Amino acid sequence: MPEWINILPKDGEVYYLPDFFSKLESEKLFTVLLNEIEWQQDEVMMFGKRIVTQRRMAWYGDQGKPYRYSGILRAPKPWTGTLQEIQHFINTTFQTSLNACLLNLYRNGEEGMGWHSDDEPELGKEPIIASLSLGAERAFDFKHKDSEYKQRIYLQNGSLLLMKGATQKHWKHALPKSKKVLAPRINLTFREIHPG
Repeated sequence: MPEWINILPKDGEVYYLPDFFSKLESEKLFTVLLNEIEWQQDEVMMFGKRIVTQRRMAWYGDQGKPYRYSGILRAPKPWTGTLQEIQHFINTTFQTSLNACLLNLYRNGEEGMGWHSDDEPELGKEPIIASLSLGAERAFDFKHKDSEYKQRIYLQNGSLLLMKGATQKHWKHALPKSKKVLAPRINLTFREIHPG
């Protein structure tokens, strides 16, 4: 594997591995996950109201690893065989203990994700998040919380983005919408849920 280069200029660590899975492997995984995962519409709490989003999501993980984000507590579904294989490969590659996975299905570029940090208490002080992209290539933005400095990268099919260190403390990230993107994308974000 090539030497990892931190793509952030300061206050965090983000590594981009463009060919974590081959094109053939990525296409196979996309098809399997599209049909195997129990997708549901995401719900978030905004301004005290429960909003149903366009994108589809799913939460899988070790038993007893609930996760609260956007004001809603989610209990994990048990790992599928495919997800467990990917989890094992990532944990072995990076020497991590990632025990849960949030999956998002974006059916086209009209579906995205606004600015946020993955800084929920159950992720610990310096969360490690391994984000695998399958399907359509999408832009992905970072914004520093103090300086407002922005940086964009493009997440291609089969790529893995590893965020660690103080990244979530100092940076927000977003998946901007784009009318140019017509194909779907599946994103798997593996993370470690700590005991409450």
